[in-house]
Amino acid sequence: MFRALAATFVPEAGALDERGWVEAEAIVERFLRTRPAAIQRQLRLLIRLLDLLPLFRYGRRFRTLDAARRLRFLEAAQNAPVLLLRRGVWGLRTLSFMAYYARPGAAAEIGYRADARGWEARR
Repeated sequence: MFRALAATFVPEAGALDERGWVEAEAIVERFLRTRPAAIQRQLRLLIRLLDLLPLFRYGRRFRTLDAARRLRFLEAAQNAPVLLLRRGVWGLRTLSFMAYYARPGAAAEIGYRADARGWEARR
C-alpha cells in the first residue's frame, strides 16, 4: 500500500525497481523508528483507512485503482473537511517525498549536484 501511495504522490517513484523500493522503504522505516509507538499505530491505521475508503466511491481498494483515480481520491482526501485526515495525507505525502528523494541514487537521477564545499566545488 505504501508503494501505491508513494507512486501517486511522486509519479517518478513508479519507475523504481525492487532495489529502489527497498531503499525507499528502509528510509521511512528508519525515520518512523524514532517516532512514538502511538504515532506509528496512527500511521498504520491511516494507511489502512486510505486503502479502504475508495471502496465506497469506486468499489475497489486504493492499491487496485488506476493512477488517475488514485490521484483524484488523494486530492479529495487532502481537501477533506476532517482536519486529521488532511494532516495525515500531507504527512504521507511528505514521507513519500522523503522516501524517494533521500535514496542514495536520487541526487544523480535528478541532476542535483550540491556539495558541502559550496560553489568552490563547481569550479
